[in-house]
Amino acid sequence: MLNVANAERSEQADHAALITLVETIEALSATRTIEEVAAVVRSAARRMSGADGVCFVLRDGDQCWYLDEDAIGPMWKGQRFPMTACISASVIGLFDATIQQIVALAILMPIVAGMGGNAGSQTMTVTVRALATRGLDIHNAPRIIRREAGVGLLNGMIFGTLIGLLAGLWFQDPNIGGIIATAMLINMMAAALGGILVPLCLDRFGADPAVSSAVFVTAITDITGFFSFLGIATWWFHVT
Repeated sequence: MLNVANAERSEQADHAALITLVETIEALSATRTIEEVAAVVRSAARRMSGADGVCFVLRDGDQCWYLDEDAIGPMWKGQRFPMTACISASVIGLFDATIQQIVALAILMPIVAGMGGNAGSQTMTVTVRALATRGLDIHNAPRIIRREAGVGLLNGMIFGTLIGLLAGLWFQDPNIGGIIATAMLINMMAAALGGILVPLCLDRFGADPAVSSAVFVTAITDITGFFSFLGIATWWFHVT
């Protein structure tokens, strides 16, 4: 019964995220300034990920610029940090040439990371609860890891296909649709595995997974999402 309830909640959350995605694309088409783009993206990313806060970050020369935030208490809004201090920004910086040539990638990047973060958070929450109630231990961990990997693969195929079709139709480019669908599949798999392996590892080494897991899972989905999406686009379009 618990697995059925969790599956139903996951489907409802994914459906809500898909609706938010469509609304976000429509809103982005009406934006005219970078501030308007930031307002749309940060709000949508927070709703899709269920995070307590979301930052809209840009590269400004050799600095990472936190242009805007949507959070209970913004911490870094308007501040700049060296690019080397921000892992996700460093990954994005590897593909500057690709983003400059294909502007659509900049719009779609947060969607890949946001959907992955949402999936990772759901898996992590279930895993932490299972650890707390002793429903997950060293004896059944391999079976549950395989199951979560299968769920991640299935979610990636379903939502990657849907989002790929939407993106391909919206930008009138099937290449963009195929790229984001593939990246979504990869990131959903990473989210599922990260969501269960991170709490397990933290628990194994004596750390509290309920407190420490979120930052690691988010880092995994952000880095995997950005690298896979931009990396595949760079390879496909032969950007040098």
